[in-house]
Amino acid sequence: MSRLYVILDVFTDRSLAGNPLAVVLDSSGLDAAGMQAIARQFNLSETVFLLPADDDGRKARLRIFMPHKELPFAGHPTVGTAVLLGLMEAVAGKGREQAFEIEETVGVIACETKVSGKRSGHARFTLPRLPKTAGAAPSVAGLAAALGLEPADIGFDGHPASRYEAGNPFCLAPIKTLEALGRAKIDSSLWPAAFGGDIGCFLYTRETGDPSVAFRARMLEPGIGEDPATGSAAAAFAGAVMAFERPEDGDHVLRIAQGVEMGRPSVIELGLTVAGGALVSATIGGSAVVTAEGALFLN
Repeated sequence: MSRLYVILDVFTDRSLAGNPLAVVLDSSGLDAAGMQAIARQFNLSETVFLLPADDDGRKARLRIFMPHKELPFAGHPTVGTAVLLGLMEAVAGKGREQAFEIEETVGVIACETKVSGKRSGHARFTLPRLPKTAGAAPSVAGLAAALGLEPADIGFDGHPASRYEAGNPFCLAPIKTLEALGRAKIDSSLWPAAFGGDIGCFLYTRETGDPSVAFRARMLEPGIGEDPATGSAAAAFAGAVMAFERPEDGDHVLRIAQGVEMGRPSVIELGLTVAGGALVSATIGGSAVVTAEGALFLN
């Protein structure tokens, strides 16, 4: 039998940039092993499998697989799939702007989408979980060594290394300069001792080279290498922003550029709603573009 799929580039408004995503449109009848095999075949950072929602009032249920494991939640699959669902609604004559809920293992996620072209759009979703601390951060010396940097490269403006999660845990590494961010690399031999395993490290700096961007970032992890745009890491980063930036009450949108060093420039929009000095809501948003369509032929 055949199953249709779509490839999108996510957190970008042009093809061949951002973070690529595969979405299998009708995944009914596939078990976890079959989904995992298809994700290995695509060999992208994530593949989404669309299923009917458990609740008829919701748009769809998503299962998200990396080539080697299933994830309960991920940002670029959520944004990309939401854009695709919005495009499908527009083709069906239901309008260019949509608001709906989708189901992921982490929980129910509210999305808003707006179609911008025949194959492009923008989506924003509300985090199903607000960020929280995820254990002790590595030492500065251990962190620097695992990233091929010097201890003096770590930290700026009261930002220490930290660990947060909003569905997936990350180490968050503040890097003093854009030059040092570009020098960072994975030392797989030192990584487990520094991080307590193969956890991803989200590196960020305030030096951006672009006044419209609040932070430049990279996401490194052994076994994966580098990821061009990591929405779940940006969601976790909201915890560090609240702890070390202390934004005033009100609504804030921080644009985070990622993937520049690997030739896949991406922009993630992190939205924060702060009241009484506390984070009460957060969103992840960005654009996505359909770059390919096809069919899987499965025996």
